[in-house]
Amino acid sequence: MATMYYEADADASLLEGKKVAVIGYGSQGHAHALNLADSGVNVVVGLKEGSSSRAKAESAGLKVASVAEATSGADLVMILTPDTAQPAIYEKEIAPNLKDGAALAFAHGFNIRYEQIKPSSAVDVIMIAPKGPGHLLRRTYAEGGGIPSLIAVAQDATGKAKAVALAYAHAIGSTKAGVLETTFAEETETDLFGEQVVLCGGLAALVTAGYETLVRNGYQPESAYFECLHELKLIVDLIYENGLSGMWFSVSETAEWGGLVTGPRIVNDGVKAEMQKVLDEIRNGKFATEWVAENKNGQPKFNQLRKESAEHPIEAVGAELRAMMPFMASGRPGLKDVSGG
Repeated sequence: MATMYYEADADASLLEGKKVAVIGYGSQGHAHALNLADSGVNVVVGLKEGSSSRAKAESAGLKVASVAEATSGADLVMILTPDTAQPAIYEKEIAPNLKDGAALAFAHGFNIRYEQIKPSSAVDVIMIAPKGPGHLLRRTYAEGGGIPSLIAVAQDATGKAKAVALAYAHAIGSTKAGVLETTFAEETETDLFGEQVVLCGGLAALVTAGYETLVRNGYQPESAYFECLHELKLIVDLIYENGLSGMWFSVSETAEWGGLVTGPRIVNDGVKAEMQKVLDEIRNGKFATEWVAENKNGQPKFNQLRKESAEHPIEAVGAELRAMMPFMASGRPGLKDVSGG
């Protein structure tokens, strides 16, 4: 079993009297900044000029400055802007103002793993990656708890990089839930693989294909939506709370039998071989190279794929059905509330 770190393993004093700059104030940024501030850490939020997030951060009682000003004199700089925006921000505003001996921190290892950012050898390079969205990180902290985080050290210039990462994880509440040490490579590769093959790409494609199969065979789109998308939450909640075995225990025997004999027919050897190809492309850098190039080219293919996904019939049917169930949105953040930078 991997070693987990908790409250007693972190030295919170390592951040006492230190300046911590949180760059970005989106989903993760707002949660990190507010949790750090509530833990007594001296936090300043670094935002680009004209950022729409400035008013939000200031109204929450946080100090706000330009990215360059926030970085200047900071003992730790946590970059929480989108992956594709980080290299330019780092080169223009962070690197020239980052003092020797400071810690450069990330919540995802993409830009270090694929060398889009190449830090000075005089700084610590660490990662603290909460395993959940920002609103959940903030809410659980406010309730007195926390969500698990991963930590990693890519460069230990001071000899205290791991201890600083644990202190940061403590300040955002994660040592209450458990902190797992990993590497930048492992976090990046497993994160990309999970997103592409299971959590986002694989799941969306499976749901859409199931919906299309039912509709193509004459079933009502509404029935197809309920069976292939709406009820998915019930199953995911069971898996989240009790694992796969708990899910099988909770569904009917008919569902269990059908799932056990049919699942391997859907995720067959051909699908598994394709999964391996995806992992190989993540590990050898092919995916990262293509994604970086797509952004440099203005995201034409990305925008087209987004458009096609948004215009799929399942979205129109879903919007109509969800409008009939307003209770689903009760107490939950809207898309605009958890985005931004």
